[in-house]
Amino acid sequence: MDPETSQEVRREEYQDISVEDCIHSISTSSLLTEDRLRKRLQFYFMNPIEKWIARRRIPYKFIIQLIKIVLVTLQLSLYSHTRYQHVNYTFDNRVSFCHLFLRGWDPTREINSYPPTAGPLAVYVIEDFYSTIDFAVEGYANVGKAIGTYSYTNEDNSMPDMVFCLYNYKKGDIYGFNESYVFNPEIVETCSNITYDKKDPFKAETYFQNQDIKFSSLVKAVLKFSLKTVNFKSTGRITPPNCYQFDIMITFDNEDHDGQLAISLETQPTRLNCKGDVEYVIEDEIDSILRSLLNYIIISLCAVSLILCVRAIWRAIQLMNVTKEYFLTTFNKPLSTSDRWKFFNLWFLMIIVNDILIIIGSSIQQQIERDEFVSDQWNVCSVFLGTGSLLVWFGVLRYLGFFKTYNVVILTLQKAFPQVVRFLICAVLIYAGFTFCGWLVLGPYHLKFKSLSTTSECLFSLINGDDMFATFSILGTKSELLWWFSRVYLYTFISLYIYIILSLFISVIMDAYETIKEYYEKGFPKSDLLIFIGETNLDDVSNGLYRTRSTDSLGLGLGGLFKYFFCCNRFNKEYRVVPVPKNSETS
Repeated sequence: MDPETSQEVRREEYQDISVEDCIHSISTSSLLTEDRLRKRLQFYFMNPIEKWIARRRIPYKFIIQLIKIVLVTLQLSLYSHTRYQHVNYTFDNRVSFCHLFLRGWDPTREINSYPPTAGPLAVYVIEDFYSTIDFAVEGYANVGKAIGTYSYTNEDNSMPDMVFCLYNYKKGDIYGFNESYVFNPEIVETCSNITYDKKDPFKAETYFQNQDIKFSSLVKAVLKFSLKTVNFKSTGRITPPNCYQFDIMITFDNEDHDGQLAISLETQPTRLNCKGDVEYVIEDEIDSILRSLLNYIIISLCAVSLILCVRAIWRAIQLMNVTKEYFLTTFNKPLSTSDRWKFFNLWFLMIIVNDILIIIGSSIQQQIERDEFVSDQWNVCSVFLGTGSLLVWFGVLRYLGFFKTYNVVILTLQKAFPQVVRFLICAVLIYAGFTFCGWLVLGPYHLKFKSLSTTSECLFSLINGDDMFATFSILGTKSELLWWFSRVYLYTFISLYIYIILSLFISVIMDAYETIKEYYEKGFPKSDLLIFIGETNLDDVSNGLYRTRSTDSLGLGLGGLFKYFFCCNRFNKEYRVVPVPKNSETS
């Protein structure tokens, strides 16, 4: 055989061996890719306990959530006690100011009762209007006689002037005898200081005689002044004394021009930085440090939880993209919308939200405790901490859902949610119609229907069977038409919602519950994704299969999966199935 013929034969043998090796390599690569992806998906949908068994990794997110529940609950308990004392202190001071500065104030007005036991505090003659101002000015001038330790806002404790503001229509003359008037709706504000030297009794009628107060054009009058005080240990041994300034505003409301000048007193507490010397014992200093330490630990823990949850969601999105491309390449069909949503863990989104709320609330609380806020931020802090703790406790349901007995509730709500939303849309439309109708027709005559919000609250209470007889009997009108209308209106609403709509609502929930029970007995329906994943054998989980290097993050090393996903589509090439030629055997 000549050299050229020998070289050609060797070339053909080499080419044949290369084709067979390539075909074998392609088939093996395809099988390995499918097996790796399946194991990665199986591992992704495991619960934290199964993941720990599979790879012996500590479930960090699970442990962090448990610790967070304990610490947030402890923080909330301490803060609730502090806030209760603060709100109670400011409310009691407002009651004291009402007794000191409002003429005719009665203790029965301090109790919120239903129906109200007393009418509005108001004056009806001009003399009483001036007498009420006299009473407030005299009380302000003699505030040193009060039991409460109130001081004036000047540094030398001298009495500053009170401010009296009148809000009048630019023109407002009424001539009732011939049914005529002169009216300009523009409101003009006029403010003046009240200077009182305490030598003679104050007479408002004489003091304001040059201002010519006309009640026909008066919209409202406001009397403003401020006082300072110190609260000693209102919250116990942990918190030092607090200094406050109360901005007091007495309002004479005449907007309705109905012959009744309603009087109200409102206070705005502002927290001040105390300048006095304060002595602490060692226990107090330790308690203060521990509370600050608790806030910082919770902020740090929530920050770590936030990062881990964001990381988990990002990895889930990447895994979903890989799976979606694999289905398109291998099965020539897209991943269904329901299967895509399986990658989005809404529990993680809820944890992210509660972490953000708790971080903001804890930061505000720390600033409140360190006297870095001069204004009243208690309510803002309460909203953040309260909503955050609510979502933290809701998050416990995620871990209870890993147990079959407790997962029934979650699956039932998940199954019934679309039907419940559609049902509620129809129910809310009917509810809105009854709300607007009741507010329009019964509002002027019925205490519970006087505004749109109280009408909605009344109807919602009636749905739950609350205070039905009082709602029927309170209607105060001599109109026979309205009396009959109210009866037909209330009977129709109660019968429709209690006997029909609520029953249908319960049936929707029960239908979903029965469906979930049937699934537990006969098996849950499987989508294309679940069929591809297959069943996860507990023996495979515990025998160390998921702890091998080849299956760690789809055989690419921890983090390698996403490194390949980002870098030049190398990860996609690893999982792309290359079809084997049909004539491979004859090649």
